Amino acid sequence: MANGIEQASRQEGDSPARSIVIRHQVARNQRDRYETWLRQIIAAAALFPGHQGVHIMRPPEGEDTFEITVRFSGAHEAEGWLASDVRRELVEDIAPALATTEQIEIRSGIDYWFSPPASKAKQPNRWKQWLITTAVIWPLTMVVPALYQPLFNLVPPLATWGIRHGLIAATVVALVVYLIMPRVVRTVSGWLFR
Repeated sequence: MANGIEQASRQEGDSPARSIVIRHQVARNQRDRYETWLRQIIAAAALFPGHQGVHIMRPPEGEDTFEITVRFSGAHEAEGWLASDVRRELVEDIAPALATTEQIEIRSGIDYWFSPPASKAKQPNRWKQWLITTAVIWPLTMVVPALYQPLFNLVPPLATWGIRHGLIAATVVALVVYLIMPRVVRTVSGWLFR
């Protein structure tokens, strides 16, 4: 880790989207100030190109480490936010309210659905992860093949065993990773991380 930023390992074929995972340990009696600052920095990040949303994991009672995941459409956009003067000034402003320097990781692909294992944040139960993932993928395995059927009828080589399955699988995974799962996890995060 250099300058508080750890680049998560990834392969060249991974999704171009990037999640910036930021951990802040808030000093005693500074939580209200931090919450106000958090609203400011979230609003500022939302104005940057490629911003796709924010997920905040607040610490449970008696703990003080916040984990904020900011999603951008690509590495360039994520790095643009991290290197921006706006962010630098906001971080300098809150630094006295933090017990330690911030920790930053840049992650790609589906890593940001659930907290990384190294995180100090509370981890969701595996059965909850399984249930949510099944609930998202199950209907897609019924709907996506039906939507592709007219194309398979029109272009028979695409209906060939293996090619057909590859197209369906790639579509289901793309829908889950880019569109559905981020929204579902945000929606059920209160239950998921309980």
